[in-house]
Amino acid sequence: MSEARPDLSQILSRKVTVLGATGTVGVATLDVIRHARKTYGADAFPLQALTAQKSVDALALLAHELKPELAVIGDASLLSELREKLSGSGVRAEAGQEALIDAAKEPSDVVMAAIVGAAGLAPTLAAAERGAIITLANKECLVAAGPVFRKAMANARHKMVPVDSEHNAALQLLDGSDTAALEKITLTASGGPFRTWTMERMRSVTPEQAVAHPNWSMGAKISVDSATLMNKGLELIEAHYLFDLPLEQLDAVVHAQSVVHCLVSYTDGSQLAHLSAPDMRVPISYALGWPRRISSPARRLDLAQIGQLTFEAPDMERFPCLRLARDCLQSGGAAPTILNAANEVAVEYFLGRRIAFLGIAEIVESTLSAMSRETNGAAPASLAEVLALDAETRARAREICRAAA
Repeated sequence: MSEARPDLSQILSRKVTVLGATGTVGVATLDVIRHARKTYGADAFPLQALTAQKSVDALALLAHELKPELAVIGDASLLSELREKLSGSGVRAEAGQEALIDAAKEPSDVVMAAIVGAAGLAPTLAAAERGAIITLANKECLVAAGPVFRKAMANARHKMVPVDSEHNAALQLLDGSDTAALEKITLTASGGPFRTWTMERMRSVTPEQAVAHPNWSMGAKISVDSATLMNKGLELIEAHYLFDLPLEQLDAVVHAQSVVHCLVSYTDGSQLAHLSAPDMRVPISYALGWPRRISSPARRLDLAQIGQLTFEAPDMERFPCLRLARDCLQSGGAAPTILNAANEVAVEYFLGRRIAFLGIAEIVESTLSAMSRETNGAAPASLAEVLALDAETRARAREICRAAA
């Protein structure tokens, strides 16, 4: 960040690709871009490509409205439908998983990596390897493949800008700070919808209850992760790779209001906090404008209306997923990759009503135990190795889920 800061016209002229344009983060990103065009001019943030996996109607509507050069649908069987819907629009239409990777290779300046889960690894890595600014909303990239992405970004250290509100807040707090005096980064967790529930009550949790987050509007999988506190554990692993910090300098605290997103502590006893309304458009606008700030349509914070801010230590007994993630960060090697894959399978089975809510942590722990006996424990050194371990872990987790069900 010692380079000369670009002026705002340079920022606004950046071409943007949105991987996962119809998901929660993708929709919020396009809302920020619409606001920028109203505020700064219709040519702000021209779009190179928009992608979606199956939402062909939504993708076509966005393409007609926002005029990217390319629209890609991941499901190859939907190509003819997408081309028909985009006929006469001037927008190229492609389909298939390879086309998603090709979209990431298109000559945009910024790539919003918002494809959920392991499916986002290959496209995001392709964008990273060509030197694009990666605004990272897919935490699996660093949780499942941290060493691989660190290697890919080695020559462009400051070109991965996190979009998770906690990591984005940490980046803002650390900007220009004396990192040698850094003592600890503390990420905040809302505690999810079951923060005050007993273990007995959580035995009967339904998918509908688990996805009803009290503060944030998110997809089903990440909402369940928030309810189990696995999301905070994954974010600790992500923070390790983003900021090159050991577990001893990373912590989490439950903050039910979701107003303080991160706390940074220094050796002199100072502690800095980042506050904003729980609105994803705040970190997205900072990521798109980095290292400058741009106007955002996000809700403004009214502390007087909120009245009070509370903090409490997370309960590792009621929410063992956070403990499992911390253990995996401490162990290193293949453990984070296994954790991520096992959790995705367990959440899938819970959402499908095939295992109980409390069974998610049990499945993840059983899978970690089984895979530790079946692998050499070394961290995957390439994307191919990551995907192979991911597939092996998913198969093992499904076996354990079927037995549990």
